[in-house]
Parts: sequence; structure tokens; C-alpha cells
Amino acid sequence: MSEQLISTQKNVLGGPLLACSYAPLTGFFRTGCCETSAEDLGRHVICVRVTEGFLAFSRARGNDLSTPRPEMRFAGLRAGDRWCLCAQRWVEACEAGQAPPVILAATHRAVLEVVSLDVLRAYALDG
Repeated sequence: MSEQLISTQKNVLGGPLLACSYAPLTGFFRTGCCETSAEDLGRHVICVRVTEGFLAFSRARGNDLSTPRPEMRFAGLRAGDRWCLCAQRWVEACEAGQAPPVILAATHRAVLEVVSLDVLRAYALDG
């Protein structure tokens, strides 16, 4: 996937927020970007590359992200897919040793209200 700018919002590094994924299409607003607003109560702001361990963890917590849900136009995630994840779910996964890797340039700066940049850098795929 080529990274594209589609948002005027900022990432955790202070730069423009890059797209997370168009296939599967992600983001609270389904723009491909981890943009947020007051409407986004779950704070879908952290761009991750999902892993099998994380998908199993999320399923065990009641949020099955791997099963297709055609009625919601959701094909289901597979390990390796990029996805805008809820900040609190990532923290829970981190505490359980199942945090998926993070793409900093596509992660919204709002996540810094929940997780420090140092912690995010420890899980970063992009420096």
C-alpha cells in the first residue's frame, strides 16, 4: 500500500496523518485514515498491523474482528492487515502481551492521551 495523505489531522510524530488502510477500508469514518472527532467514542486512532495473537485476544474479549460481517460491509481481518484500532483495546492488548505493531505515521495524536509516545515507539514498525 502506498502511503497517502488524506487528512489535515496530525499523527503522533507531529506530521500529517497518513492513511492506514484502504483494503480493508478502515477508520471510524471509513476513509482509510485513523481520523477522529467527538463522535468517535471508541477513539479508533491507532493504526496497527494485526497479528494472529491480537485477533485471538480481541475475540476472547468479545470483539471478533476476524469473522466476516457482510451486513456491515466487513470482510473480517487477517494477520497482516492494517486497521484503525481503539486506543483502549490496544492498551488492554499491550497489558496482556498481545499488542499488535503500530504504524506511527498513520496513528492519530489523540492516542497520546492514553499511551505515551515512548511506549508506541517500542511497538512501532516505522521508527
